[in-house]
Amino acid sequence: MITKPRIIFMGTPDFAVPALQGLVNNSDYQVVCVYTQPPRPAGRGHHVVPSPVQQCAERHGIEVRHPLTLKNPEDQEKFQALHADIAVVAAYGLILPLAILESPRLGCINIHASLLPRWRGAAPIQRAIESGDTETGITLMQMDVGLDTGPMIAKETIPITTNTTANSLHDELSILGATLLVNTLPKYLKGLIAPTPQPLEGITYAHKITKEEGRLNWTNSASELERKIRALTPFPGAWFLYDGTRIKIHSAIALEKDVATLPGTVVNEKGQIACRQGILEPTILQKEGGKALSSEEFFRGHPFEKGKVL
Repeated sequence: MITKPRIIFMGTPDFAVPALQGLVNNSDYQVVCVYTQPPRPAGRGHHVVPSPVQQCAERHGIEVRHPLTLKNPEDQEKFQALHADIAVVAAYGLILPLAILESPRLGCINIHASLLPRWRGAAPIQRAIESGDTETGITLMQMDVGLDTGPMIAKETIPITTNTTANSLHDELSILGATLLVNTLPKYLKGLIAPTPQPLEGITYAHKITKEEGRLNWTNSASELERKIRALTPFPGAWFLYDGTRIKIHSAIALEKDVATLPGTVVNEKGQIACRQGILEPTILQKEGGKALSSEEFFRGHPFEKGKVL
């Protein structure tokens, strides 16, 4: 009788769901347990909602655990008692101590949303767009105690275009990560893939996104601000103040032309705004408490004063 590999899955948000679903769909594997973040208040009603990964696991009748930490011996013993061959981690949200990393027979592998060693850390999707990278991808990595420092098992690359937002790239990488996992895992479980150490050159860190980063600084170039808008869509969103009212920009165009005026000056009735270099033309805007509107609709009801400095 052939014993199916026993897999622990560890993940929390929507990003991780396709990977879990891919493992569940493969009859060669046995997902013995899912670890995820505890249910938390969400939405306007602040009702306590299980994570997307928990909801997926429960649909398939898989045991779900959500410890607040994995540092105490009791939780580590429970993890070890699952006798897993491997653990798959995707945006889980907890640091895994050495006792957890070494518990499965083949250790823990992580689905990381960048081409390591570029963009180790918390926000690789947003930082890649913001920095003007022309490509990114998924790295399957054997985890160690460092921050995304483990040896690489496989990589897959996709382009970043001028239409790429954090939202769209998140969804693309989520599917890509699941596909790469499903295609790579059979060989890895058989010992046919030797993990490769990460290069020492090209290391960058994707620091966590803060709400304060959303405020646009007109002393940046228009192209930098346009990338920032795409990187911060949908969260936390890019914004500025007009007469004390917060205006969010969902999308914009960077125009490579300069005007002899202060950065932050409204150039014309189209709402184009002068930057340190170039002009930013918002195309979708949202007034605080209102709906997102095309620039044509928005300025019909909320015109900007030409020459006003924001």
